Amino acid sequence: MFEKILIANRGEIALRVIRACRELGIRTVAVYSETDRDSLHVRFADEHICIGPAPASESYLAVPRIIAAAEITDAEAIHPGYGFLAENAHFAEVCESCNLRFIGPDPSVISKMGDKLTSRAIAKQAGVPVLPGGDGPVNSMEEARAAARLIGYPVILKASGGGGGRGMRIAHTEAALAKAFTTASSEAKVAFKSSEVYVEKYVEKGRHVEVQVLGDQKGNIIHLGERDCSSQRRYQKLVEESPAPQVPTKVQRRLCEAAVRCAKAVGYQSAGTVEFLLAPSGDFYFLEMNTRIQVEHPVTEMVTGVDLVAEQIRIAAGETLRPRQKDILQQGHAIECRINAEDPANNFSPHPGRLETYHAPGGFGVRVDSHAYTGYRIPPNYDSLIAKLIVHAPTRPEAIIRMRRALDEFVIEGVRTTIPFHQRIMNHPIFTEGRVHTGYVEEILAQFSTDRAYSPGEAA
Repeated sequence: MFEKILIANRGEIALRVIRACRELGIRTVAVYSETDRDSLHVRFADEHICIGPAPASESYLAVPRIIAAAEITDAEAIHPGYGFLAENAHFAEVCESCNLRFIGPDPSVISKMGDKLTSRAIAKQAGVPVLPGGDGPVNSMEEARAAARLIGYPVILKASGGGGGRGMRIAHTEAALAKAFTTASSEAKVAFKSSEVYVEKYVEKGRHVEVQVLGDQKGNIIHLGERDCSSQRRYQKLVEESPAPQVPTKVQRRLCEAAVRCAKAVGYQSAGTVEFLLAPSGDFYFLEMNTRIQVEHPVTEMVTGVDLVAEQIRIAAGETLRPRQKDILQQGHAIECRINAEDPANNFSPHPGRLETYHAPGGFGVRVDSHAYTGYRIPPNYDSLIAKLIVHAPTRPEAIIRMRRALDEFVIEGVRTTIPFHQRIMNHPIFTEGRVHTGYVEEILAQFSTDRAYSPGEAA
């Protein structure tokens, strides 16, 4: 086992890794930017080192500075968390070349699964269903039009080199395709340094369902059940839950088996997630594989009792995967709400600032993963996540009731947050009845914005 790990991240996920390391008897090194000097991950790490000013390009994305920090502190391994450099194959290669263990899969696996066309081909070869289309990039409007006509509208254009909703546009008609192609290509160029896009069939009212997998260096690969992440806005997740509601047992089993086949096809060694689009018909299709720990991993931990971050570290240290497939049982139901410093009534615009009051909920079955506290200042430089609120209960209806209670107890003053919108979701019949799909949040957002409009006095 490692003696010391450097965490190449910040905020909530850095603190989560510190906690896992402490329970494993591993010392930790926190890196931080100048604006994160007062963050809790800096306080609770065994050592800490400043790696630059606030801009991520000069700190959390500055590979030479992170490697230097690891060498100065004699760290043996680097945990990238999620975001920033977590799925950067070059960073993983640099770590290995500097005799630092990258806590994640092999760089070649990151590279293969990070390219959407390559990962699609791997899934297809492994016998996993893929959406019609997407057999290659479209380099012109004429090629995009020909592909769309072959597939049939509606279609979706996706960036070949990335995800997270960037470089993705839907076109329901040929007239809309031109704008979609131009916009998707431009976004892909900015976000992923490549304007390459491809065309796939778009499934109306589909669901975003993903499967957690773990694989060790000895070829053992298991799944830990599925999560539903359909509650999203512009491809950004708001609420996640496990198990996925109203999915037949037969479909759940097929989803999980498909995820394991994907992981085995690339020789996966770490914690990872295989994402699928589930159609109303019950058919499902491979979307992508995230080669890192996910923001929503706590819901899987709550229903399986497996510490995914600890297992990720053990795998990187060369240990055999402890849980076997027969040991994995989903017990009860878990829901996670991402509490962000954003104003839902104003197009979810970021709302950084000082937390005048921060009171987290508690009680039986409630978990809060956060780096925030009263007096903490949410910086404008990074993701606006304040906390992840997770609840667990014997049944989904009980979990919803518990989440409502926890949201009511969560008091954050000084910045606007997504708590009011989460409260709306937890009381909306589409969610409570389990009829979620990737477009339903947009259906209720317009009404919410009208209801929650701030008065001039409140804004002041």
